Amino acid sequence: MSLQPRAVLVHRRSEYDELVARHGTAGQAAHFLAERNQSIDVLVERHEALAAALGAVSATIPTDWRRAELERSDLARFVFGPEDVLVVVGQDGLVANVAKYLDGQPVVGINPEPARNPGVLVPHPPEAAAGLLAAAVQATPPGVQATMVGAVTDDGQRLRALNEVFIGHPSHQSARYRLRSGGAEELQSSSGLLVGTGTGATGWLRSVHRERRSPLTLPRRTDRSLCWFVREAWPSPTTATGLTEGSLDEHTPLEIVAESDQLVCFGDGIEDDSLRLAWGQRLTVAVAATRLNLVG
Repeated sequence: MSLQPRAVLVHRRSEYDELVARHGTAGQAAHFLAERNQSIDVLVERHEALAAALGAVSATIPTDWRRAELERSDLARFVFGPEDVLVVVGQDGLVANVAKYLDGQPVVGINPEPARNPGVLVPHPPEAAAGLLAAAVQATPPGVQATMVGAVTDDGQRLRALNEVFIGHPSHQSARYRLRSGGAEELQSSSGLLVGTGTGATGWLRSVHRERRSPLTLPRRTDRSLCWFVREAWPSPTTATGLTEGSLDEHTPLEIVAESDQLVCFGDGIEDDSLRLAWGQRLTVAVAATRLNLVG
């Protein structure tokens, strides 16, 4: 007999909770801010909006479903099952934090603060949760299949990301590596590379794209393609700057061979969960087979 669905409610600890934990009491936290001509009121307001959204969504979970609740810091330790339905209540970035741990499970994005959050990945108000949960367990849930980027090392380490992966030196010094793309190859020294998706093209990738006035066409969220940029490539007698940006389709990976004592690759800004490469190791970055199943 198949298991009943499990609603997994995901959220971040509020900034108010973090501030109170740091200072011991709400009064001490308020005093700390007041001494700096700031008010705790806006943090209280945001905390209450998140709590209200979590309560409203929790109340819509069918009584015969199983349920779990996670903070962002718990994600790496949680074992997700194929019957899970993820309900992410918070900012767009929280969906990216969740996506790397999933294998096709449906994700419902709930925006507790529509006046503050853009809502690209959390487009729905709390009152829509009941209908979205019902839709999530349909044979073919309505919504978006968002492309993800995958990275794998030659010793089998693997990583997925919804927005982008960053490859560079762990301390953000100059990284030395050999870059291979579409038959071309170049030894480079740079402050790192970004390889991202159409979802990532609304964030960090777009800022690089605009800053350098790149002629590349950025992918859309569902396109099975990626784009990549080298940051601040440095010309020297041994390193070149001819390969600094490009696009990848499903059949064209990007290869990076470490020529530094250590390189790291992490996804969506989570540096604590990274792949590590020693000198001579190879990293292959490509369109991931798994997509984010965003219900809506």
